[in-house]
Amino acid sequence: MEIADLITPRSVVAQLRATNKKQALQELAKRAAVITGIQERTIYDVLIERERLGTTGIGMGIAIPHGRLPGLGKLCGIFARLDRPVAFDAIDDQPVDLIFLLLAPESAGADHLKALARVSRLLRDRTVCEKLRGTDSADALYALLIDRAPSHAA
Repeated sequence: MEIADLITPRSVVAQLRATNKKQALQELAKRAAVITGIQERTIYDVLIERERLGTTGIGMGIAIPHGRLPGLGKLCGIFARLDRPVAFDAIDDQPVDLIFLLLAPESAGADHLKALARVSRLLRDRTVCEKLRGTDSADALYALLIDRAPSHAA
Protein backbone atom coordinates (compact mmCIF):
# COMPACT_ATOMS: atom_id res chain seq x y z
CA MET A 1 0.00 0.00 0.00
CA GLU A 2 1.48 3.29 -1.11
CA ILE A 3 0.37 6.85 -0.40
CA ALA A 4 -0.21 7.26 -4.17
CA ASP A 5 -2.93 4.60 -3.85
CA LEU A 6 -4.78 6.87 -1.41
CA ILE A 7 -4.51 10.41 -2.78
CA THR A 8 -4.57 12.25 -6.08
CA PRO A 9 -3.34 15.77 -6.85
CA ARG A 10 -6.90 17.07 -6.39
CA SER A 11 -7.10 15.56 -2.90
CA VAL A 12 -4.24 17.70 -1.57
CA VAL A 13 -5.04 21.07 -0.01
CA ALA A 14 -2.15 23.49 0.51
CA GLN A 15 -3.80 26.05 2.80
CA LEU A 16 -6.96 24.78 4.45
CA ARG A 17 -8.63 27.53 6.45
CA ALA A 18 -10.10 26.44 9.76
CA THR A 19 -10.22 28.00 13.20
CA ASN A 20 -10.90 24.82 15.18
CA LYS A 21 -11.08 21.02 14.99
CA LYS A 22 -14.79 20.92 14.10
CA GLN A 23 -14.35 23.36 11.24
CA ALA A 24 -11.30 21.47 9.94
CA LEU A 25 -13.28 18.22 9.90
CA GLN A 26 -16.23 19.97 8.20
CA GLU A 27 -13.95 21.36 5.48
CA LEU A 28 -12.36 17.96 4.93
CA ALA A 29 -15.79 16.29 4.80
CA LYS A 30 -16.90 18.85 2.19
CA ARG A 31 -13.87 18.08 0.01
CA ALA A 32 -14.25 14.33 0.54
CA ALA A 33 -17.90 14.52 -0.56
CA VAL A 34 -16.83 15.96 -3.92
CA ILE A 35 -14.24 13.21 -4.41
CA THR A 36 -16.29 10.25 -3.15
CA GLY A 37 -19.83 11.23 -4.13
CA ILE A 38 -20.94 10.49 -0.56
CA GLN A 39 -22.89 13.14 1.33
CA GLU A 40 -20.79 15.61 3.30
CA ARG A 41 -22.92 15.12 6.43
CA THR A 42 -22.44 11.33 6.32
CA ILE A 43 -18.67 11.75 6.13
CA TYR A 44 -18.61 14.36 8.89
CA ASP A 45 -20.74 12.17 11.17
CA VAL A 46 -18.35 9.22 10.72
CA LEU A 47 -15.37 11.47 11.54
CA ILE A 48 -17.00 12.94 14.63
CA GLU A 49 -18.05 9.50 15.84
CA ARG A 50 -14.42 8.34 15.52
CA GLU A 51 -13.17 11.39 17.43
CA ARG A 52 -15.57 10.54 20.27
CA LEU A 53 -13.73 7.22 20.67
CA GLY A 54 -10.44 9.08 21.07
CA THR A 55 -8.54 11.81 19.34
CA THR A 56 -6.90 11.18 15.98
CA GLY A 57 -4.37 13.91 16.79
CA ILE A 58 -1.24 11.72 17.02
CA GLY A 59 1.14 14.45 18.18
CA MET A 60 3.83 16.64 16.59
CA GLY A 61 1.15 18.75 14.85
CA ILE A 62 -0.34 15.78 12.98
CA ALA A 63 -3.85 14.33 12.87
CA ILE A 64 -5.11 11.31 10.94
CA PRO A 65 -8.90 11.40 11.16
CA HIS A 66 -10.40 8.28 9.66
CA GLY A 67 -13.50 6.18 9.37
CA ARG A 68 -15.38 3.55 7.43
CA LEU A 69 -18.16 4.58 5.09
CA PRO A 70 -20.98 2.51 3.65
CA GLY A 71 -21.11 2.89 -0.11
CA LEU A 72 -17.46 3.84 -0.53
CA GLY A 73 -15.82 1.78 -3.27
CA LYS A 74 -12.15 2.08 -2.29
CA LEU A 75 -9.78 3.67 0.20
CA CYS A 76 -9.66 7.43 -0.20
CA GLY A 77 -7.36 10.01 1.34
CA ILE A 78 -7.19 13.78 1.57
CA PHE A 79 -4.13 15.64 2.81
CA ALA A 80 -4.40 19.18 4.10
CA ARG A 81 -1.88 21.64 5.43
CA LEU A 82 -3.75 24.16 7.55
CA ASP A 83 -3.00 27.83 7.07
CA ARG A 84 -2.80 28.09 10.89
CA PRO A 85 -2.50 25.32 13.49
CA VAL A 86 -5.69 24.51 15.40
CA ALA A 87 -6.36 22.83 18.74
CA PHE A 88 -7.21 19.20 18.00
CA ASP A 89 -7.14 17.51 21.42
CA ALA A 90 -3.93 15.82 20.26
CA ILE A 91 -2.21 13.34 22.55
CA ASP A 92 0.63 15.82 23.15
CA ASP A 93 -1.77 18.79 23.55
CA GLN A 94 -0.05 20.58 20.64
CA PRO A 95 -2.05 22.25 17.85
CA VAL A 96 -2.36 20.44 14.51
CA ASP A 97 -1.37 21.82 11.11
CA LEU A 98 -0.99 18.62 9.03
CA ILE A 99 -4.06 16.43 8.52
CA PHE A 100 -4.36 13.25 6.51
CA LEU A 101 -8.00 12.17 6.25
CA LEU A 102 -8.46 8.49 5.47
CA LEU A 103 -11.80 7.00 4.47
CA ALA A 104 -12.32 3.29 3.94
CA PRO A 105 -15.14 1.10 2.68
CA GLU A 106 -17.06 -0.64 5.46
CA SER A 107 -15.60 -3.97 4.37
CA ALA A 108 -11.97 -2.76 4.09
CA GLY A 109 -10.74 -4.69 7.15
CA ALA A 110 -6.98 -5.14 7.06
CA ASP A 111 -6.54 -2.72 4.14
CA HIS A 112 -7.84 0.11 6.33
CA LEU A 113 -5.30 -0.74 9.03
CA LYS A 114 -2.46 -1.07 6.51
CA ALA A 115 -3.31 2.33 5.06
CA LEU A 116 -3.42 3.92 8.53
CA ALA A 117 -0.04 2.39 9.34
CA ARG A 118 1.45 3.63 6.07
CA VAL A 119 0.18 7.19 6.60
CA SER A 120 1.35 7.17 10.21
CA ARG A 121 4.86 5.99 9.22
CA LEU A 122 5.13 8.72 6.61
CA LEU A 123 3.98 11.51 8.92
CA ARG A 124 6.15 10.42 11.83
CA ASP A 125 9.19 11.24 9.68
CA ARG A 126 10.25 14.67 10.95
CA THR A 127 12.10 15.50 7.73
CA VAL A 128 8.99 14.85 5.64
CA CYS A 129 6.88 17.00 7.96
CA GLU A 130 9.39 19.85 7.81
CA LYS A 131 9.24 19.77 4.02
CA LEU A 132 5.42 19.60 4.05
CA ARG A 133 5.29 22.61 6.35
CA GLY A 134 7.75 24.47 4.12
CA THR A 135 5.64 24.63 0.97
CA ASP A 136 2.45 26.42 -0.04
CA SER A 137 2.00 24.51 -3.30
CA ALA A 138 -0.51 21.64 -3.53
CA ASP A 139 1.54 20.10 -6.35
CA ALA A 140 4.70 20.20 -4.25
CA LEU A 141 2.85 18.70 -1.27
CA TYR A 142 1.54 15.90 -3.46
CA ALA A 143 5.02 15.19 -4.82
CA LEU A 144 6.47 15.08 -1.29
CA LEU A 145 3.74 12.72 -0.12
CA ILE A 146 4.01 10.20 -2.94
CA ASP A 147 7.70 10.38 -3.82
CA ARG A 148 8.96 8.85 -0.63
CA ALA A 149 11.50 6.15 -1.29
CA PRO A 150 11.86 3.87 1.71
CA SER A 151 14.77 5.03 3.83
CA HIS A 152 17.32 2.42 4.74
CA ALA A 153 19.32 4.16 7.42
CA ALA A 154 22.26 2.18 8.77
